[in-house]
Amino acid sequence: MKYLGLAALILASLSGFCLASKCPIDVSYVETLPWNSSQCHAQVSENGLGSHCCQTLLSLFGIGLAKNLKNTHLFGLRDLPTSMACISDFQSKLNAMSLSPNLTSECFTPSQFVIAPNVCAGIESLQDWDDKIGTNTSLDQNCQPDLSDLTACDTCYTAGTRVQSKLISIDGNTSHSLECFYFTILYAGGIVNKFGPESVGTSSCIFQLSLNSAPVSKNNSHAQLHFGLAGSAVAVFLIICSVALAFWYYRKQQQQKSKGSGPGGPDFDAEQGSRPRMRPNTGAIWFTIEELEKATNYFSQKNFIGRGGFGVVYKGTLQDGTTVAVKKITEPTIEGDSDFRNEVEIISNLRHRNLVPLRGCCMHDEGGHDDDGGSERFLVYEYMPNGNLDDHLFYASVNRSGAIRKPLTWPQRKSIILDVAKGLAYLHYGIKPPIYHRDVKATNILLDADMRARVADFGLAKEIKEGNSHLTTRVAGTHGYLAPEYALYGQLTDKSDVYSFGVVVLEIMCGRRALDLSALGSSNTVLITDWAWSLVKEGKAEEVFDAFLLKEGDNMELNPKGIMERFVRVGILCAHVMVALRPTISDALKMLEGDIEVPPIPDRPMPLGHPSFRDGNPFSISPVLSGLQLNSIEMLRAHWANSIRD
Repeated sequence: MKYLGLAALILASLSGFCLASKCPIDVSYVETLPWNSSQCHAQVSENGLGSHCCQTLLSLFGIGLAKNLKNTHLFGLRDLPTSMACISDFQSKLNAMSLSPNLTSECFTPSQFVIAPNVCAGIESLQDWDDKIGTNTSLDQNCQPDLSDLTACDTCYTAGTRVQSKLISIDGNTSHSLECFYFTILYAGGIVNKFGPESVGTSSCIFQLSLNSAPVSKNNSHAQLHFGLAGSAVAVFLIICSVALAFWYYRKQQQQKSKGSGPGGPDFDAEQGSRPRMRPNTGAIWFTIEELEKATNYFSQKNFIGRGGFGVVYKGTLQDGTTVAVKKITEPTIEGDSDFRNEVEIISNLRHRNLVPLRGCCMHDEGGHDDDGGSERFLVYEYMPNGNLDDHLFYASVNRSGAIRKPLTWPQRKSIILDVAKGLAYLHYGIKPPIYHRDVKATNILLDADMRARVADFGLAKEIKEGNSHLTTRVAGTHGYLAPEYALYGQLTDKSDVYSFGVVVLEIMCGRRALDLSALGSSNTVLITDWAWSLVKEGKAEEVFDAFLLKEGDNMELNPKGIMERFVRVGILCAHVMVALRPTISDALKMLEGDIEVPPIPDRPMPLGHPSFRDGNPFSISPVLSGLQLNSIEMLRAHWANSIRD
């Protein structure tokens, strides 16, 4: 906090200097763009803001820098006073949204936005970019359309990584990789994309800004009038219904009192607020909001664990001393409460060693009632003390308690992979109808006190009933883990989860992320699946293993390379681009355990006209994320059609 006061003093002393400079950026988009500001509404603490808020603000400010690039052809602001003026304007818009007045001073340094010749490949202006990169790169070709489409976004993203690699090569200093990445983003959003940096697709895809909903058009005043009139009529109707509902509820309360039971029915005892109440139609306990507030110390930041699917997670202690994880839903889906009920009904009926058990739920409205009409929703899970798999794979330094966290050993990795496979096998075959998770990834795999893996977060779970087409228009999941057929067509099957599982297996074995920019060895190694496949096909399987596994591998009894290679091969097979060539999760588990042989790794589809045909390279990256000269959707459709006929 002492630094905040110093910063404020400096800014105050320079206020006259800043007034002489005017910001060239119109930052009014901050108030009109529906960005998710929930992570920035917390007050600034002595330890500073969370990184999520600062990253969100950087993305939001980046939209303005992209607009500036389009207007001035400069990749930054001219000088320090101009940068300070823009940051001041930006902060004023945040103030208007009732956000903290110290956000920009916590997250930004004015000098970071000033153009300089030593930032990335000596590029300062658009002319510098054209001279060194050109105007006909894959970025110029693939980032023009509406990037709300998932496939278009992935194609643009991949093109961006290639241009970034070229910039780093020109610069010759890998420490400038982040700055070159920002330059690539500004160019794609401000110059290339036809819809501009403020569009929904560009802001969410290129700038990775979390949006609440589509922005309101400035030219739809007539439509707004019609909707306003209709809304007024609906409001009157709702008021009438509310009065009727209140009268009905009062009558029901009086009837219950006359029968001698509490307001929650026969399972609720007003005299014993701690007595368990069972959620209707589920086996989960119904908690009151007061119980959850007491358990989490009113959702204190000290109890904040992290962000899960659809919301934030807090550690809590129930009245009986049980430690739990309370997920507060902050990002409602299209279906809203219906999705929440679906999640509760699904999870509460699942019982398996490798799934995170649901202990209870809560729905609370602003009127203070805990019922099905609640606007606030909570899920209460069993607490997993060792966090999630992503933390152990990619942040193996210090855990939540401050102790040094060691990299995962081979026995631990093997156990985690088998546990996840068993959990998914239960979802696919252990219950009827089967459940497809749709968002299998490292952050959704939690580790208990014994480092046993449990599959978590069924907020995206989809229950498949017999007779359904298994097609969905609402694709949900995470980039890098999505199966191609699901991302392109919404075709959801058990093999969609198998693809995601294969990516997780490779992450565990390789120690690299599914889409890790730092892992790029060339422009043709974008996904971990492509990178691992190429090395294994070339007979270089050992180069795939995490360096820690090879370091421990001096003792072949502890780290048998033959078994580790089998796990890598199963991961590659599960993450194959063609559905027909993937095993079921049941067969994948048998391969991992050595009960059946792992078949030879098949080739991956390679489009005609791909550069690999010209330079003699027999390997190609996945067509879903490559900059293809042919239409990737048509190519995949042809491959799947051929596999069905065969």
